[in-house]
Amino acid sequence: MGRNARILGKMNTDPTLDLKLDRPLAVFDIESTGTNPRTDRMVELAIIKMMPDGQRLERVDRINPQMPIPLGAIAVHGITDEDVAECLPFDDIAADVEEFLTDCDLGGYNLIRYDIPMLEEEFIRARLRFRTDGRRIIDAQRIFHKNEPRDLTAALAFYCDREHDGAHGALADADATLRVLQGQLEHYPELPHDMEELDLYCNPRDSDWVDRMGRLKWINGDIAINFGRKKGMALKRMIEQDPNFIKWMLRSDFPRDTLDIIRRAGEGEYPDPPAP
Repeated sequence: MGRNARILGKMNTDPTLDLKLDRPLAVFDIESTGTNPRTDRMVELAIIKMMPDGQRLERVDRINPQMPIPLGAIAVHGITDEDVAECLPFDDIAADVEEFLTDCDLGGYNLIRYDIPMLEEEFIRARLRFRTDGRRIIDAQRIFHKNEPRDLTAALAFYCDREHDGAHGALADADATLRVLQGQLEHYPELPHDMEELDLYCNPRDSDWVDRMGRLKWINGDIAINFGRKKGMALKRMIEQDPNFIKWMLRSDFPRDTLDIIRRAGEGEYPDPPAP
């Protein structure tokens, strides 16, 4: 089994797949340290391979990302640094994973925007090239979105059982939105009815974010950049050693609260770090 707590075997369990397969279909999912394929790393990879004869093979790998797992990511998938401390890095299992995926079509949920780019970057870092050319790709999220309308008209019909006659008129749309919101509050009893709590429900934030969109984050009590090539660099150090980058941020289209924090930091004023 190895230190990666790998599971590899054959199963004939539900769910079955009512789909004509002429080659294996590998449905996979990734848990990671974050959502940026270039800077984040996988901590778990699960693959279910459906064979044309109906057999089902499963493989699960816990992976040492060789970087700390942020608290925000742990809150999502529950995998901690301790959980992966004795696991192998992806480099050590990349060849096995590539072989397991040989000649497979690919499936997943939101894999086109997230899982495939993340896996491709991991293979590049492992000096292997994982190609999607010639592989057919099915994304359950895209099927869902294509078949279930998700605009305001559809929401009004679902929650309020009424037509949206004035669609795309500003007042009619605002009125329809209020009706949908009330319908949602009635339809989902678990929804908070307090504005503060509902704001957090609609706009979840990682506990280590400094600003609303997470462009800045707390690392060991210091504010750090949380995007791009400068990710992980302390803001105080950037102000002192790379003022051109700070000037670029202040001129760019970042959210107002992000710019306010950076501007005040440039004047020596930093917010207090969160309590442990």
